[in-house]
Amino acid sequence: MGNFTLEEVNDRYVDVLREIGNVGAGNATTAIASMLGIKIDMNVPKVELLEAARLGSAICPEDEIIVGIFLEVQTDIEGSMMFLMKMDSARFLVNKLMGRDVEDEKDFDEMDLSALKEIGNIIAASYLNALSTMTNLVITPSIPYIAVDMAASILSVPAIQFGQFGDNALFIQTEFGDDVMINGYFILMPEQNSYEKILTALGLSL
Repeated sequence: MGNFTLEEVNDRYVDVLREIGNVGAGNATTAIASMLGIKIDMNVPKVELLEAARLGSAICPEDEIIVGIFLEVQTDIEGSMMFLMKMDSARFLVNKLMGRDVEDEKDFDEMDLSALKEIGNIIAASYLNALSTMTNLVITPSIPYIAVDMAASILSVPAIQFGQFGDNALFIQTEFGDDVMINGYFILMPEQNSYEKILTALGLSL
């Protein structure tokens, strides 16, 4: 298992990852609905394993401005993760949370960025809790970092981090909302030895 890579992952493992994505997205939707005080519906998340180099184009054109929240994953497994949103989705969530007109397009101030960071933190914790519950592993996120920049710029930092851990990432695209649907993208890249821990904890082997 020392040279384990995601290319070797069997269908059962992908199915388990998909279930983790479903549970995590459901938890995140419930948490955001509670935070905003509204009813939120969720579409079935799209879950796949992607090469790190393909992550940027899977989300949007590289020159599009997006919001990225980056965390490190620690304790029983180690790695990196991000939650990404396009600007229209990020503005909608912040305006809802702040009680403003949802069509307000003013630039984010420090309070807005803090609110976005908290939203991203809650969503990330929802996915990590789902993974932790299914594996019985202790998974601790670091303090989140937030950036508002072009997709290529935001993804260049985690791409370097991801390169230290492996060639592929768990990529989850989720859509939730009420009258307006929010698109969010969750990326998890455990380091190589952590794949073995996850597989073992799930009772799977190659």
